[in-house]
Amino acid sequence: MEAYHAFAAVYDRMMDEIPYESWCDFVTGLLAAEGVENGLLLELGCGTGTLTELFARRGFDMIGVDSSEEMLQEALRKRDESGLEILYLLQDMRSFELYGTVAAVVSLCDTMNYLTEYADLVQVLKLVNNYLDPGGIFIFDLKTAYYFSEVTGDRVFADPDEDASYIWQNEYDAQARMNRYLLTLFLRDEETDLYERFDELHEQRAWSAEEIRRAAGDAGMEVVKFVDGAGDPVSEKTERIYAVLREKGKQK
Repeated sequence: MEAYHAFAAVYDRMMDEIPYESWCDFVTGLLAAEGVENGLLLELGCGTGTLTELFARRGFDMIGVDSSEEMLQEALRKRDESGLEILYLLQDMRSFELYGTVAAVVSLCDTMNYLTEYADLVQVLKLVNNYLDPGGIFIFDLKTAYYFSEVTGDRVFADPDEDASYIWQNEYDAQARMNRYLLTLFLRDEETDLYERFDELHEQRAWSAEEIRRAAGDAGMEVVKFVDGAGDPVSEKTERIYAVLREKGKQK
């Protein structure tokens, strides 16, 4: 899961077309439908904190967890500018620790796809279940096998820019449902006007709804529903699944 080091410097610019406001509205709507409209909200894989700040502005008391120090540095810079009270923790989602329970947990931007081993998937769900209030909600999204095979596939994407350019090379193994992509970055040094090259290898796995349901059961959680980005039932051509899970085992 080692990734997002040099990438952190240009992540926000590469993601500037993502409709974060609409994304936040959609997820807060899913939370509200399950009775969670405020309180402590944990974001696993918070990255540079864009969504974390949006959730905070919606009235949630936010905790952000990420394993990339470079991504969190960007998040802290944003927090300094906004003045929002957000707690950021540098932790691996497979072993995160909190001081108490939270009303809900979210993990977006396909963070859960970075869990490529079933045991790690179950471990994260167990930790989430442990740190949720009784009946608390966990919402996360996943890119699907359809997305990896039909949208990115074995394609190469590139974006030239004066300050930072990237080449994104994808390789999808349909049998293993593993997507590997090599991200090559060229970042310009303002002082020397020279470019430095960085290479990062990212690996993501396409988990099916059936596997998520089994992992949730193994972790002691229960599945509420799976929906697509419009809130409709998933289909074979769904590109992104949203899983809504509930804490199970604690007494209210």
